[in-house]
Amino acid sequence: MPFDSSSADLARYVRQMRFAPIGEQGQRRLAASRAMLCGCGALGSTIANTLVRAGVGFLRIVDRDFVELSNLQRQVLFDEADAAAGLPKAVAAAEKLRKINSSVTVEPMVADITPQNVESLCNGIDVVIDGTDNFETRFLINDVCVKLRLPWIYGGCVGAEGQTMTILPGQTPCLRCLMPECPPPGSTPTCDTAGILAPIAGVIASFEAVEAIKILTGNHGALCRDLIVVDLWQNRVRPIDVRSLRDGVDCPACKRGEFSWLSGSSGSRTAVLCGRNAVQLSFPGTQVSLDELADKLQGVGYLTRNQFLVRLKVEGYELTIFPDARTIILGTDDISTARAVYAKYIGG
Repeated sequence: MPFDSSSADLARYVRQMRFAPIGEQGQRRLAASRAMLCGCGALGSTIANTLVRAGVGFLRIVDRDFVELSNLQRQVLFDEADAAAGLPKAVAAAEKLRKINSSVTVEPMVADITPQNVESLCNGIDVVIDGTDNFETRFLINDVCVKLRLPWIYGGCVGAEGQTMTILPGQTPCLRCLMPECPPPGSTPTCDTAGILAPIAGVIASFEAVEAIKILTGNHGALCRDLIVVDLWQNRVRPIDVRSLRDGVDCPACKRGEFSWLSGSSGSRTAVLCGRNAVQLSFPGTQVSLDELADKLQGVGYLTRNQFLVRLKVEGYELTIFPDARTIILGTDDISTARAVYAKYIGG
């Protein structure tokens, strides 16, 4: 149902419009806006819930995964019936969100974000919000948003810690100013190796959602220009001033206009291994410490290793990781599934 900007339809937002920086004008701008959410897990489900209740006009949700029982501890849009049915997260989220606010257009897309489709996914979008679980996708989002001069909001969390940063291409540092190279595979913890507390997802998602609302209502002057780092277990919120990064580093994206993730020259390479029900992911130029990776994966599943490889058997899959970061995922011949399994347990 398209949004009708009559006073009756605005009545549900009366408390929000009484907040002076938004008011009726900001609410109408929000209703005319279009946002894209990349990933609908712990961060994404909270962000989607907040934006739809706030009255964003259009929300595109892109997610490649399906609902599992272990998601319900922190992914607020899903329930046991969704997990039992194995519904795609984007679809299950859209069903819930349409019941929350029927005046918002919610477009679920069950898809992997790739160099081949990311520009078309961004078509007609006013802001991109990060709800992903891996840095490869974030670097790809950064490339396309810098190229298109499209605002986007980075966010991530694991354990009880999280961080977020708002990126306005041409005005603020981008993700590659902050982090010139993608962390090597296995070098960063994931929710499945280090765990996660639901409250940190809620906190980081709330930071991201309010930044999106500021952008979509035209309140750019109120945007946060810091990297926000939160540790809920240690009761710390730390803003880090990153404004000097944009002028202080030779960013390949911002300064040189080199979009290696968007072109596909950076990132993993995939190949379906014929007759083996397996997918190989390759990461040219990357090296992995097998000792560190084995330590990280202890207790996650059945783990074996030798001087040549680490092998993890978990949830019906077998991941074999080599020192050059090449990984064979046995148990699927679907590339999107293999990438999701890799992101879940190896990260990077």
